[in-house]
Amino acid sequence: MTAVETQITYSNSYTTHHEVTYMTQEDEWDRDLLLDPAWEKQQRKTFTAWCNSHLRKAGTQIDNIEEDFRNGLKLMLLLEVISGERLPKPDKGKMRFHKIANVNKALDFICSKGVKLVSIGAEEIVDGNVKMTLGMIWTIILRFAIQDISVEETSAKEGLLLWCQRKTAPYRNVNVQNFHISWKDGLALCALIHRHRPDLIDYSKLRKDDPIGNLNTAFDVAEKFLDIPKMLDAEDIVNTPKPDEKAIMTYVSCFYHAFAGAEQAETAANRICKVLAVNQENERLMEEYEKLASELLEWIRRTIPWLENRVPEKTMRAMQQKLEDFRDYRRVHKPPRVQEKCQLEINFNTLQTKLRLSNRPAFMPSEGKMVSDIANAWKGLEQVEKGYEEWLLTEIRRLERLDHLAEKFKQKCAMHEAWTKGKEDMLSHKDYESASLMEIRALMRKHEAFESDLAAHQDRVEQIAAIAQELNELDYHDAATVNSRCQGICDQWDNLGTLTQKRRDALERVEKLWETIDQLYLEFAKRAAPFNNWMDGAMEDLQDMFIVHSIEEIQSLITAHDQFKATLPEADKERMATLGIHNEILKIAQTYGIKLSGINPYTNLTSQDISTKWDTVKHLVPLRDQMLQEEVARQQANERLRRQFAAQANIIGPWIQTKMEEISRVSVDIAGSLEEQMNSLKQYEQNIINYKSNIDKLEGDHQLSQESLIFDNKHTNYSMEHIRVGWEQLLTTIARTINEVENQILTRDAKGISQEQLNEFRASFNHFDRKRNGMMDPDDFRACLISMGYDLGEVEFARIMTLVDPNNTGVVTFQAFIDFMTRETAETDTAEQVMASFKILASDKNYITAEELRRELPPEQAEYCITRMTRYIGPDTPSDALDYISFSSALYGESDL
Repeated sequence: MTAVETQITYSNSYTTHHEVTYMTQEDEWDRDLLLDPAWEKQQRKTFTAWCNSHLRKAGTQIDNIEEDFRNGLKLMLLLEVISGERLPKPDKGKMRFHKIANVNKALDFICSKGVKLVSIGAEEIVDGNVKMTLGMIWTIILRFAIQDISVEETSAKEGLLLWCQRKTAPYRNVNVQNFHISWKDGLALCALIHRHRPDLIDYSKLRKDDPIGNLNTAFDVAEKFLDIPKMLDAEDIVNTPKPDEKAIMTYVSCFYHAFAGAEQAETAANRICKVLAVNQENERLMEEYEKLASELLEWIRRTIPWLENRVPEKTMRAMQQKLEDFRDYRRVHKPPRVQEKCQLEINFNTLQTKLRLSNRPAFMPSEGKMVSDIANAWKGLEQVEKGYEEWLLTEIRRLERLDHLAEKFKQKCAMHEAWTKGKEDMLSHKDYESASLMEIRALMRKHEAFESDLAAHQDRVEQIAAIAQELNELDYHDAATVNSRCQGICDQWDNLGTLTQKRRDALERVEKLWETIDQLYLEFAKRAAPFNNWMDGAMEDLQDMFIVHSIEEIQSLITAHDQFKATLPEADKERMATLGIHNEILKIAQTYGIKLSGINPYTNLTSQDISTKWDTVKHLVPLRDQMLQEEVARQQANERLRRQFAAQANIIGPWIQTKMEEISRVSVDIAGSLEEQMNSLKQYEQNIINYKSNIDKLEGDHQLSQESLIFDNKHTNYSMEHIRVGWEQLLTTIARTINEVENQILTRDAKGISQEQLNEFRASFNHFDRKRNGMMDPDDFRACLISMGYDLGEVEFARIMTLVDPNNTGVVTFQAFIDFMTRETAETDTAEQVMASFKILASDKNYITAEELRRELPPEQAEYCITRMTRYIGPDTPSDALDYISFSSALYGESDL
């Protein structure tokens, strides 16, 4: 150590000014304090005892500090003993000038050690000036007993104070803040002794209210067992409001030097603490990874069965609730899990980096909890999720179709049942047995008209059966009721056919008896029946429900309706012709005076029926127009929703792709430093976060589209699913890229890589990254190494590949490439260093006891070692002997912990 020049000034008051850290303003000699008899007494006793502790090594001592140093002989002897150096030969004379010469030789030696003495001369010492003599001895104590004390980054007084604070920190009622009142109760001195020699003092029996007893205990034990002379009086310290700081420092420094040998053990303990702290942090990160992975996999395991449930609901409301639940899952439940998955990958990469930097083996998660396992489980979840959404939409379409068919079935059944009402009774009636000739003829014509009507209704019955069959094929929930009603209609229809044929046979048998036919009634019935059927069909069509999904489909319905309206003039002619027959009947009856019964014997239709139905058809036409126009407006609104969604999707989709490409370019850019890359990536990340509102708005438009039952969009190739997947990939990519750069910074700082070296590594990596995907194939990696001067054989290259690709993925990442290039230059702790540290704590034994661990290590880490170390087996070893050698090896993966 180089000499540190210290300036000490003595004037009327003994004052010392310093140029180094071991002497502060607090160390200055204050005149008023020096004149305090209590302080002077303490300094006399302490400094005398300190000097004698060294002089007795030369076989002498002093009794009066200001008298015994006056001739300079013992002063020179004291300096030789404490410095280990020879001083110039002293003058043997007893004259004053001989004494002054000897004292000057001692003062010159002090100055040669870097201490500059100002305003003090040999004359004051020779004259027995007690203040100057005490100041000189204090200067010697500072220089040779305190200055060289060094604890961590502090030295001298601050170092000695820090040493005391650290050694006494675990003890109750001890709080060392200075070198005066902190020591009055004696507990701090007893704590120092107990910290290094717990066998000398039972600290638990000490009381804070017995300061004299505590101080005398410490003085006696130190003098008897530690060879530290008693330099202070307990009563003087206790009865002085503020004990003399220099006396306390002098006495405490003796303890520091007495226990200096224990500092090596403390250093060893610090090394072990550091290693154990790293290991404990790594274990915490591993446990956190396992916990997060287990929770995420459990969530996936619970979610997949829900998404795989394909049991359809019976109603549209229930299926729409399922769709709303699925939307909540997408908006509320899944996004936090996406973030957890991303954070899990980041934590895994960070942990692996820390393990590599601390020379620990790579972390292998529990079976089934690898990052790849989680990725596969997530992929399976998304596949099931996609299938579930497609199934939901298909089921909604199916139920929509079912509701439409069911309503149509009910309508047609109601019309058919209304038509068939009373027909069986009519066909079963034997009115012809008592009818007249005209009535028989009328009954025959009426039956022929009924047969014509029956044939016309055959198509409606077939339609009812076809609708029922389709409802069954689509698994309609109330199919039993539909089948029962359809079967009843079919059975009734078969019975009507049988009854019709029987009545015809009967009428044909008596037809020969009856020949009179009313041609006009018959003509009216024949023309009125099909026209009536046409009107029934027209009313049915005009009231028919429809479902469309595009403007083109509704335009097709409008075109068909326009075509129907174009037939109305021709139908009106047919109506006028049919009513003309009825008018002709009335005219003939009026002309020839025939009394009509008012009933057409061949049909139940009247001219009023025709007119009423015609008015109904004309009324339904504008209503149908209105319904079609309303549907046109709805489809136009749907088209606007499609275009609105497409306009945003066509912007957001390319934006996401552009950001992905820009992030990829930043990650391989070597133009700036890693910090600049990190800043750039953070800006990208903030821009992406700010862009989230556009995604939310698009989600809102997508929800409006689905609520409007819009399932296709010809204006864009981007679906909401494409946007979601792209957005999630973008979030994952920016987070993973930031994590990679953070790990590169961590590697660079931990292994001392310069920015130029890192850029050179990046340039080499980019050159051989032929696919530009941030990874090299093994062949490209081999070519890269050869280009950098490596002479590789197959065995050596295989060894290197196990280092850069431990999971055998077939690719080499940039982080693994940097780890390999810097691996041999890293300065890390090793198992051998930890073993050597434990050996120091164990006093060179091959085992260590729990008591030694608890004494040298903090409680938490001592217990950590005790619970994990195995028992040491060997001859003549105590029962609590622990094997620190296997424990140290296990820390670095060389054996099982």
